[in-house]
Parts: sequence; C-alpha cells; structure tokens
Amino acid sequence: MNKKEDRYLTHIEDMIARYPALSPCREDIARAYLILKEAYALDHKLLVAGNGGSAADSEHMAGELMKKFRLSRPVGKDFSDRLSAIDADRGEKLAANLERSLMAVPLVTHEALTTAYMNDVDNAGVFAQQLYGYGRSGDVFLGISTSGNSENVICAAVCAKAMDIKVIALTGEDGGKLAPFADVAIRVPETETYKIQEYHLPIYHCLCLMLEEYFFGSPA
Repeated sequence: MNKKEDRYLTHIEDMIARYPALSPCREDIARAYLILKEAYALDHKLLVAGNGGSAADSEHMAGELMKKFRLSRPVGKDFSDRLSAIDADRGEKLAANLERSLMAVPLVTHEALTTAYMNDVDNAGVFAQQLYGYGRSGDVFLGISTSGNSENVICAAVCAKAMDIKVIALTGEDGGKLAPFADVAIRVPETETYKIQEYHLPIYHCLCLMLEEYFFGSPA
C-alpha cells in the first residue's frame, strides 16, 4: 500500500461543490473516512447493511471497494509469479485480470442464512448474527438507514460495539435511534426517504474514491 500525501479533504470539497447541501456533513464524512482508512491499513474489513434501497446501497458500496472503482489495482509481482508457477496459462490470465480489494461484506446478500435465521430465530437480529460471525475486533460496521430507526441495523450496531467494532451510521437528518450507537453519524439534511437516498450515494462514492486513491493510487 502506497505511502503518499492524503488528499481526502480535496475530494470531500469537490463532492460538496457538486452537492452543496451536504456541507454540514463535511466533518463527519472526514471522520468516517479516517476510521475506514485506519481499519484497512491494519488489514481489517468493512461490514455494511441496510434495508430496501439501503440494502442495494450496501451491495453497491461493497462492489466499489472489492474491485476497481476508478484506478487500476493490479496484483503484485510476487502473487503474479505464484499464480504462474501453479498454472502458466491460467496464472498469466489471472494475474492480468485480478484486482486488489478492500474487503467489504454486505450483510444483505446471504439469502439462505438470513431467511433461516429470520424464520427460526428472530427478524431483528438478522444482521447482528452475521456481524457476530464475520466480524472481528478492529473491523468497521456501516449501518445505512434513512430513518435511523431500522431495528435490525440498530441491533447490529449494538453487537458491533460489544465486539470492539467501530460503527458508522449513514442516515437522514434526524439520525434516529441508530445515531447514539455510532462512532460517527453522517446525517444528510433531508427527511424524505428518496431524497435521503439521493444524498447517500455521493457520500459513499466519495468514501470509496478516497480509500481507493490512498491505498492504490500512485505515490505523490
């Protein structure tokens, strides 16, 4: 991972220039980025969850982190050589096509597990159960809830705090019951669901952009 000047404030200001209403979120976005950067620098991961449109945002954000967002992320020479040593033809192709990842696990995609847990045990704990299984101390949980009152997201946040996992909340203006459990709560200045969601996307895109540049960008 590259050692370079961290230009994250420049990216936040660029986003705010496009979405001026997000200016009040400036410091919380920066704090969220620094929490994620520290976790990834120590080889930890992000766990992310939400419901409905926020579930789609969870998958979207994980996808941007697990593969190329804007910058090339080629595997290192050592790994490339190991691939080729195992299988020359397939190894060469894999080395050319694989992309380095920032590990992100969307807790909304494991249908057999989630439906079994909800059917057999409890609806509210469905994300908490996965976080308890996948999470480790030092990881980060991002809970996306437009109201801030999604009980399954709040339960996951409670579980995260008990596991020494940092919590970032991405919510609407009120923050709801989720915000008090968060190390950082990014409250966008809207109260209507679809308008909140419209602001959530540029925020998590900005986080992904900043993380990718820091870990995979060319040294300054």
